[in-house]
Amino acid sequence: MSTRLAVVGVGQLGQHHARILAAMRDVELAGVVDIKPDRAREIAAKYGTAAYADAAALVGRIDGVCIATPTVSHVEVALPFIEAGAAVLVEKPLAASLADADRLVAAAAARGVMLATGHTERFNPAVAAALPHVSRPRFIEIHRLGTFPDRSLDIDVIFDLMIHDLDVLLAVVGSEVAALEAVGVNVLTPRVDIANARLRFASGCIANVTASRISRDRVRKARFFQHDAYISIDYAAQEVEMYRLVPQNGRPAIEGGRIDVATDEPLRRELADFVAAIRERRPPAVTGADGRAALALATRVSDLIVAATA
Repeated sequence: MSTRLAVVGVGQLGQHHARILAAMRDVELAGVVDIKPDRAREIAAKYGTAAYADAAALVGRIDGVCIATPTVSHVEVALPFIEAGAAVLVEKPLAASLADADRLVAAAAARGVMLATGHTERFNPAVAAALPHVSRPRFIEIHRLGTFPDRSLDIDVIFDLMIHDLDVLLAVVGSEVAALEAVGVNVLTPRVDIANARLRFASGCIANVTASRISRDRVRKARFFQHDAYISIDYAAQEVEMYRLVPQNGRPAIEGGRIDVATDEPLRRELADFVAAIRERRPPAVTGADGRAALALATRVSDLIVAATA
């Protein structure tokens, strides 16, 4: 039996949800929704499904839904599907505020339905290849730099870009953030366009994270330093390097190099996990609670920057 899924919001990102779901085995793309009817019809025709201007038309008729609308609308779009018993994947950030995120998490728990958050870097094959080798890191440095976008300008760079890395940090370090410093600058928009955060975890690990949407070059890299190893991830190229200190004839030597990575589209892996979780009645790899935790940390960074500039 096919799993019936829909996509709400088929703009720059949502169109790729529709593309991938339409090509999946045993998945029926039951419809796409967009507030721009012409856009909905365009994507529906391209992937052989029905177009809708109102998500309400699909409530109660599908097994799951991917929500890729502007962040401010996530709660109002997601709640009716949750209440109808459909599994919901909400693109990051989970919601526009922690209060809204709590509403989503609580509603999903009360109804007993699955809530997933679209943190695609967790599904990056390079991350999957690197993380088994990361153990009690002491220092982490992450740079996520991009050119000025034509999307997501309704949120600042912390919630648009940095939140990816905050989510990865929480998953990797597995420790509470004990102290935090942050700085941000509004350059081309009224919102923060470049930000840096320095996090000290209870474990003693220090992480330095920079995110920019006003850079000339695109960079998405992370470096992990631990007791006897150095691990580097290039998210965009899906490449991993690891070097380790090993004893050799009584003297230390450095060995390592590239780790094999089976390249794939992170969003395809994310959606495959979502579909499998629906069928297997299990939690998704990145839950609503995970999305809420990343949003909470991003909010702490943002609040620090706002307080410093007030």
